Amino acid sequence: MSETTEYQILSKVKKAKRGSVFFIENFLAKNNAEAVRKSLERLVKSGELQRVATGIYVRPEKDPVLGFVSPSIETIIRAIAKRDKARIVPTGIYALNRLGLTSQVPMNISYLTDASARKVKIGKRTIVFKRTSPKNLATQGEISTLAIQALRSIGKDKVKEEEREKIIQLLKKENNNHLQHDIRLAPEWIRQILKQAL
Repeated sequence: MSETTEYQILSKVKKAKRGSVFFIENFLAKNNAEAVRKSLERLVKSGELQRVATGIYVRPEKDPVLGFVSPSIETIIRAIAKRDKARIVPTGIYALNRLGLTSQVPMNISYLTDASARKVKIGKRTIVFKRTSPKNLATQGEISTLAIQALRSIGKDKVKEEEREKIIQLLKKENNNHLQHDIRLAPEWIRQILKQAL
């Protein structure tokens, strides 16, 4: 049983491109949980898979110089959101980092979500999913979404002039329809900053 399970898992893994993310659930349809767990352990030992967190595996990319390379934290987070059919929005320092307003990369990465609140440990970093109202996830533009969350994180009356300018310049690259839509969802003080990019 276990060998067949391992063969089934391996053939599924081999069909996926390198860098693909897998969850233990991906292999449970036709197999029992214990057989899947043991098969995954063996595939990790053989180097076919890499375990990045509890129940989360990747088919590592192969770099000619560096050897096996794990996918970015972003790729793993997007895969979790897709699995959970969840909408997610980066917040706090991570939103500031993604916009280039800080070089600080937080150890705890925080996301708002409409799925259940949870923490996922990936290496030394922790991804925190905080449940929020649908309104906070209704934005459409990638840059404007980050800008709203970054400004919220900085706080009203604490935004420096250079931060305001950088955000306005970045927002000029946003899809105009998305920006106009997202302005309506922002708090009034953030709305005034976003409007300057139109």
